[in-house]
Amino acid sequence: MNKGTVLWRLLAASAVLASLVLFSPRVKAQGPAQQPTTQQPAQPGGQDQQQAQTFNGKIAKSKDGYVLKDEANKVSYKLDDQDKAKQFEGKDVKVTGTLDASSNTIHVSDIQASSS
Repeated sequence: MNKGTVLWRLLAASAVLASLVLFSPRVKAQGPAQQPTTQQPAQPGGQDQQQAQTFNGKIAKSKDGYVLKDEANKVSYKLDDQDKAKQFEGKDVKVTGTLDASSNTIHVSDIQASSS
């Protein structure tokens, strides 16, 4: 091969490599959305605030503190407000708060006795 052919091949290979580098972030951005591994605290007025949910169950004491036992869904949630939970130990309640799925903890905003 002569020098001209080698240079053209090198130039073509460089162009292909440059286009892969330039366009690969766009392809990656179109992939499926991934959930964050850590949850940032909600900022007042921020658009990333998580909506409060209600959870029904019974407050029970575990070795790590008070939990909400949801027998209907066969799951228990840790509660971040132990003082509020203690008042309802053994009672059926409705807990309002946001769920941190990574730690299975409800960030409690309110606990009320169930009407049933």
